[in-house]
Amino acid sequence: MFKAVTAAALILGCSAVQATIVEVKTNLGSFEINLFDQSTPVTVENFLTYTNAERFNNTVIHRSVPGFVIQGGGFKFEQQLPLKATTTNAAIVNEPKWSNVRGTIAMAKLGGQPNSATNQWFINLNNNAANLDKQNSGFTVFGQVNAQGMEVIDAMAALARFDFPATQDLPLQNYTTADRDNNKPLVASNFITIESITVVDASPNTDANVTKVPTTASSNNNPAVINSGSTGLISIFALMLLAIRRWGMK
Repeated sequence: MFKAVTAAALILGCSAVQATIVEVKTNLGSFEINLFDQSTPVTVENFLTYTNAERFNNTVIHRSVPGFVIQGGGFKFEQQLPLKATTTNAAIVNEPKWSNVRGTIAMAKLGGQPNSATNQWFINLNNNAANLDKQNSGFTVFGQVNAQGMEVIDAMAALARFDFPATQDLPLQNYTTADRDNNKPLVASNFITIESITVVDASPNTDANVTKVPTTASSNNNPAVINSGSTGLISIFALMLLAIRRWGMK
């Protein structure tokens, strides 16, 4: 009995996902994000795959909607518009566990396709739970910006926004309405650029003291929540059963 339980604990311990803190450096300042590895493991793993491959480096914040979100992760500026879309990996399953409240980071996805998130993410500038927790089976919140870092996010959101062909709500610095009217060419320094994203703390349970707000969507009306939770439980029980059979628990 003891051997079986110990073996199961070891297997579960080895497979458990650790929490992570990443630092996002931009040309407008840096901020940290505490990722929710244990509750949204697929989404965090996806984000860290792009991060570790440096595929977020030199991407720009391509959308800003005051009081709503800023969005990035998917485009680069290469001397001229339109912005260039970056290469994506396969889409991931939706994991809508937490609410889209101010300061949280969530995955963007295609309309009407709950499991279509790839590399684009957004940061909530306000409490968007009434909309984003329920729309498109809920948008997966997978981390939270620290309090000090929200000063940087708010500075981004305060920048003037401009519309260009194929690009709307583009936040720019050192660029004016007169510049837009005169079709002044954009340069790299006009953009908010993600210079790098790096892991600064991979310790277990870094989100233990983070107040996470459960999604406001009803699980009865959200099959993605039920399926995601069921898969996780099945995986755990399968590991325990494997350990029990191996050690001949009676």
